Amino acid sequence: RLPGVYATSTGYIAGHTPNPTYEEVCTGRTGHTECVRVAYDPSRVAFADLLQMHWTCHDPTQGNRQGNDVGTQYRSGIYCTTDAQYEEATLSKDAYQQALTDAGWKRSITTEIKKPGEATFYFAENSHQQYIAKTGNSYCSAQPTGVRLPRAWLASRGAKF
Repeated sequence: RLPGVYATSTGYIAGHTPNPTYEEVCTGRTGHTECVRVAYDPSRVAFADLLQMHWTCHDPTQGNRQGNDVGTQYRSGIYCTTDAQYEEATLSKDAYQQALTDAGWKRSITTEIKKPGEATFYFAENSHQQYIAKTGNSYCSAQPTGVRLPRAWLASRGAKF
């Protein structure tokens, strides 16, 4: 949990099928990726903090997979709602790639970053909302890199955490 984040919703984004179902997304034929929509208070948490969370909670160099989960629906992405977010996300990708390189990583980041209006979000089914709280199942095959965005970069962007 991150102070200032007041809601999350799971869903599907960046595909070509309107209102996809989980079963359809799992086929890999809708073009969507599984995602989390984050509602936050920018006076309490900076977008840079959310970017730090994004980069450090998974391995953004794996392409169409996260750990054992393979397919286009598992690709890494940042789907921006403002031009300022897009610019900051793009800069953070460059900063994180440099941090990975400095840490000895050889692979490049494959995360797609979309501008506002380039990707439509669809809510996942109710059974997928707040899944861990409902089921107690915290399965996650994401394999974080252990590398963080540089503190100086975060500070220059107003990060609070």
